[in-house]
Amino acid sequence: VSTQSTGSSGINAEYGRIRMSAFPTIKSTHSLVAKHVTKEKWDKLGAHKTATSGFTLGQAIACAVEFDNQHCGIYAGDWDSYKDFAAVFDPIIQEYHGISADAKHTSDMDFSKISGNVNPAAPVHSTRIRVGRSIDGFGLSPGITKEQRLGVGKLFKTASSN
Repeated sequence: VSTQSTGSSGINAEYGRIRMSAFPTIKSTHSLVAKHVTKEKWDKLGAHKTATSGFTLGQAIACAVEFDNQHCGIYAGDWDSYKDFAAVFDPIIQEYHGISADAKHTSDMDFSKISGNVNPAAPVHSTRIRVGRSIDGFGLSPGITKEQRLGVGKLFKTASSN
């Protein structure tokens, strides 16, 4: 196994994946990760890997460990990340969005309920809609494996040929 240390942060690069063994030094000291990833939580969750893509808490917080300019500093590798690392994700999501611990997300895709329009006098010249894909059983962008990427490709190929 080829392992390359990147210094005192506690990060080692192994086959292009990030793993951390000791409690990491978080460079983004003002980030939500610095606030909510405590040694106690790290000791409990640091060695855990998610079932879907083997994602770790170390991979989830790598940007806050490597860079000093992160506000949140965390990314989920798959759906399991939200459940398995809930002790970290939940308070970060709650603080970032200003919601309570008992808040529930609802989704209503009925476009007929949308009313109003953009004020024609508003200085809006363009807009962007960000779409992220999430398919049950596959990792999200930070944690998807090569095999899962190929599986997603097969799903889309099948869907588009029908």
